[in-house]
Amino acid sequence: MPSAASSVPRLVIAAPASGSGKTTVATGLMAAFAERGLAVSSHKVGPDYIDPGYHALATGRPGRNLDAYLCGPERIAPLFLHGTAGAELAVIEGVMGLYDGAAGQGELASTAHVAKLLRAPVVLVVDASSQSRSVAALVHGFVSWDPEVRLGGVILNKVGSDRHEQLLREALDASGVPVLGVLRRTDEIGTPSRHLGLVPVAERRGEAVEAVGAMAARIRQGCELDALLALARTAPALSVPPWDPAEGVLETGRLPERPVVAVAGGSAFTFSYAEHRELLAAAGAEVVTVDPLREERLPEGTAGLVIGGGFPEVYAPELSANEPLRKAVAELAASGAPVAAECAGLLYLARSLDGSPMCGVLDAEARMSQRLTLGYRELVAVSDSVLAPAGTRLRGHEFHRTVLDPGAGPAAAWGLAHPERRLEGFVHGGVHASYVHVHWAGTPGMARRFVERCARCPVL
Repeated sequence: MPSAASSVPRLVIAAPASGSGKTTVATGLMAAFAERGLAVSSHKVGPDYIDPGYHALATGRPGRNLDAYLCGPERIAPLFLHGTAGAELAVIEGVMGLYDGAAGQGELASTAHVAKLLRAPVVLVVDASSQSRSVAALVHGFVSWDPEVRLGGVILNKVGSDRHEQLLREALDASGVPVLGVLRRTDEIGTPSRHLGLVPVAERRGEAVEAVGAMAARIRQGCELDALLALARTAPALSVPPWDPAEGVLETGRLPERPVVAVAGGSAFTFSYAEHRELLAAAGAEVVTVDPLREERLPEGTAGLVIGGGFPEVYAPELSANEPLRKAVAELAASGAPVAAECAGLLYLARSLDGSPMCGVLDAEARMSQRLTLGYRELVAVSDSVLAPAGTRLRGHEFHRTVLDPGAGPAAAWGLAHPERRLEGFVHGGVHASYVHVHWAGTPGMARRFVERCARCPVL
């Protein structure tokens, strides 16, 4: 008998291409249904960290990612069910175009792939601003490309007038795909961007609350919420158990004590997957947040430090000005305590960032660049580290506009096998620092290894 979680109603919000309005529609739907009193679970296809922050604001629940490349297709449905515990509806925002996935990997990690793994109906958000009758050909193509993808409806975005809407509806009448919403052409809702996409919620919470409210208002006015909910309820039960963070991290038994693991947060370090904290806690750690912009000391009893991604380049002067915490981080690393740093964390551990002194843990200088480094990576651990033994193979993702000189230390963190061969990152003592983001749910033993090392280190 399927559990309530396994049969949660769900919708995938997709589009023919990026820029069609997926984020506005998905976030607006989440907020509009939450306003109705439904417990809404939010999800984002792919490795994006920023959209889930807006989703969390709309739903009051953690925003979660579903990435079949980083975590493996077999974990998508279990991770989804873990995230939907106690929810009455799930809304999944897609990535790029419906059928766009990992480059050269077929459908892997595409929105269509995730929709099939979740057996979820898809709603296609179409930018109709420059077409009328052609919309029917476009929708027909997306319906017929993969019969296993169930396209349950269309939301027309950027519609110019009543006459324009009439032409679009007439064209789609024969397609068999219902129009479940029409959003008029209007100024974009205030969600400011910078070099890596939207500005994270943590940096502009007041404005973000207003933006999410505006998205919800547009959705209430232009979409058929009852019809969308009815479509979501047609999704069948999933025949897999929910993901459990304890699986894969407790094989060797519980630790005698719970080591304190500090996780960097605040406005400068907003890139983190919810499952990372859950895995650390399941592995036996006491997880405590530290904000490097505001706190001058590490949490009492810190035995290990995790510094994820974000925008340290935006806050370099403020991070540099907090000399007491920089010194505390350097002392922690020098003691041999485990320190895991990704992307922004890597920059924070460098000697300097755009000329501003950082922690000085790594013998490297960081600076902003005009070049965007972006994409999935196939990795092999080059050196034994607090995260993985040498030879471990896994997958990661890079997303940054900074460069580090040098880009790797004498003991590198990763060897990148695809799409280019190079060494990357630093392993030194208990420090593992790299530009590459990994999702620990794909390799849960990393959390256990890190916490075990923390438990063996003396507390400063």
